[in-house]
Amino acid sequence: MKIHYLKTPIKDSVLEKLSAGDIVYLSGDVFTARDTAHKLKCSMIKKGRKLPFDIKGEIVYYCGPAPGRKKGSIGSCGPTTSSRMDRYTPLLLDKGIKAMIGKGVRSGEVVRSIVKNKAVYFAAPAGLGALLSKCVRKSEVLAFRELGPEAVYRFNVEDMPLIVAVDSKGKCIYKA
Repeated sequence: MKIHYLKTPIKDSVLEKLSAGDIVYLSGDVFTARDTAHKLKCSMIKKGRKLPFDIKGEIVYYCGPAPGRKKGSIGSCGPTTSSRMDRYTPLLLDKGIKAMIGKGVRSGEVVRSIVKNKAVYFAAPAGLGALLSKCVRKSEVLAFRELGPEAVYRFNVEDMPLIVAVDSKGKCIYKA
């Protein structure tokens, strides 16, 4: 197990050096998306429509942040169960997403797609949404504002603690 301090955008050569079980402190931009936003994005892609933001090379955090107490801030922003996004993930990886952040095991199809696309899946510590929100330095809605907390946000994060759950070679922390 190694500890890595990574800054977005992350190059493929850096992702390839990560191993399942490594600890990562991530800084830079990530965008959030949950079930409904993924469904909308995939529908747009299948219809040949342009997405409202470029996903190529990006990191998606499976999260729907709670509203913050002050205007413009966010509240708790813990990870949601990643397997709920599995039906959308292979298409989004094929379109350029390089990493995902969530919690829990991924399907065999998603793991194969991670390997095919030389991507990575990070696990965020579950149950610590309030603490994870302290890593978010800035947030803005990028798309689908009408979805409320399930809109797509861009977060600028600093030293967000993560674990490499599935590396680019398909090794997974969830298998014995």
